[in-house]
Amino acid sequence: MDTTVICELHLRMILSSESSLPVRASLRYDTADPYAVRAVFYDGAEVTVEWVFARALLTAGLHLPAGIGDVQVWPCRSRGLGVVCIAPTSEEGETLLHAPARVLEAFLKPTETAVPSGTECKHFCLDAELSHLLTEG
Repeated sequence: MDTTVICELHLRMILSSESSLPVRASLRYDTADPYAVRAVFYDGAEVTVEWVFARALLTAGLHLPAGIGDVQVWPCRSRGLGVVCIAPTSEEGETLLHAPARVLEAFLKPTETAVPSGTECKHFCLDAELSHLLTEG
């Protein structure tokens, strides 16, 4: 049976050392895709941007710099609070987001209960994924 963990949260998009904007986001983890976290970012006009990245990247980024690809994550402090910096990069540009560390930890805890780190392969169905890819093409 598949389990889904969803977290609604508020991030800050960092524009400069003095300026930031609020960004509403949703994180989703589904045991049917045990390696991935889907992040949807909403702007005021209801336009969304979706990123998919490894749960292990987000978990590692809580404690130390992680990521060498198009998403990098690292812990820091902002206004005296623990935050996690998330820096996605695409052809359109790059951005820097601050997420509350305690909210990310609360989101990741039930994902770890559902699929302990290192056991993802036991929950991953290669046949289903290949079938899905072939029907999309």
